[in-house]
Amino acid sequence: MTTTTAADYLWFEERFPELAEAYCCTLIQDVAPTDLLRRLDGRDEPALTGVDAVVEAAYELSQESDGRRQLIAMTAVGSWTLLIEPNGYLGVTEDRALPASAGTRWVSHFVNVNGVDAFLWAEDCERRLSFEPMFPDERWGAAPDGLLDAMHRIGFHFGEDSPEHDLSPLAAFALAEHLTGAAVTPELLEDTAFSCFSVDVS
Repeated sequence: MTTTTAADYLWFEERFPELAEAYCCTLIQDVAPTDLLRRLDGRDEPALTGVDAVVEAAYELSQESDGRRQLIAMTAVGSWTLLIEPNGYLGVTEDRALPASAGTRWVSHFVNVNGVDAFLWAEDCERRLSFEPMFPDERWGAAPDGLLDAMHRIGFHFGEDSPEHDLSPLAAFALAEHLTGAAVTPELLEDTAFSCFSVDVS
């Protein structure tokens, strides 16, 4: 859908280093926020402006709940709903994400402080593609090779290619944009008044 590459997201790690350490970003098509809360069994939390406030609140909630609840920030990006989970992974957890993708397209990517990462594209409860962005040679799902041309163009590193600077998290953002047409921008992360909810991850 787009010609965006990993290089177009170089700003992410520079401008939002706390979020970039560990996060999950998910885009869901044409699902109303109230329906999304129902699908994920979410509980409303106070709204927050800017992703830095979301990161702070997410860590506070995790400490207060002994790690049992995950804060998720939510906003509209065109016809898509963007979910941001600081230090979370619900969006790529298939036993939660696949049922929640009923009747829609679900695109999610995750990375944590230990370098563990994941990308998930689901459609109507079916896993279309999943892989680890750092190791894109191994892919699973109903269409594991359907995005190969786009993945090469976007900037994933295959085979023996060993880059000086790993751009796989940024390539995951670009691939999500390719699948959805929805761009995550610095202004979106800085200025948005996010609706927030939390889910039980115990």
